[in-house]
Amino acid sequence: MKMGFQETQAAYDSGSQSARIWTERWASEWLYCPNCGNSRLTQFPANLPVADFYCDKCDDQYELKSAKKPFGRKLANGAYSRKIERLNSSTNPNFFLLKCDFNQRLVESVCVIPKQFFTPAIVERRTPLSQAARRAGWIGSNILLSRVPEAGRIHLVRNGVITSKEEVLAAWKRTVFLRDAPHDTRGWLVEVMRCIESIGTDEFDIDQAYAFEPQLALLYPNNQNIRPKIRQQLQFLRDKGYLRFLSRGRYQVAR
Repeated sequence: MKMGFQETQAAYDSGSQSARIWTERWASEWLYCPNCGNSRLTQFPANLPVADFYCDKCDDQYELKSAKKPFGRKLANGAYSRKIERLNSSTNPNFFLLKCDFNQRLVESVCVIPKQFFTPAIVERRTPLSQAARRAGWIGSNILLSRVPEAGRIHLVRNGVITSKEEVLAAWKRTVFLRDAPHDTRGWLVEVMRCIESIGTDEFDIDQAYAFEPQLALLYPNNQNIRPKIRQQLQFLRDKGYLRFLSRGRYQVAR
């Protein structure tokens, strides 16, 4: 994997146009499909209202986002209604996040967020555009990256260091079971995974998980049985191999 952009890739006066061409060309040459391991992704034709790339072996789709600064807590995305609609479809894309040094024309970090982590809870509805705007009334969306657990942030490159393809595929495989979970169940699983990660250690007691009851009650105000629900998610994560059961009431995150 080569980290640099080709200097002759783009001849645009606009920096944003050049950046888009550089990153798209780099992605088409060097990114692979972390879902099936296919060594090359195919770029969709320009100006189609779909994702940027797709895998011609497993049909997974990918959106590509690039930035010169580290990605923050949220990421601007397209129309809110369309994003929510696509969450329920098989074509919901995964996200590649590229951090680049455009002055040096280098890729510094590449992170992929698998689509199974995109639930309604991480899609924020933006304020409609004002009547004075060209697209008056249009409602956009933000992806709340802060709500994605670390298990859903798989690094192909971190600070210029390339992660082996085997490690990336293994990290992807750890959570692919989420794709088969119903959307309401998946939301709970992702939130419990976030809670587990915030404990800060791989081993934890169920009482430590129960400590997040107030936080989860705010997210799910109609659920009056938060503790049984937490316990249910821990059992599900254990059955899928994400957690190991150590002893009564004690778990370990599997690596």
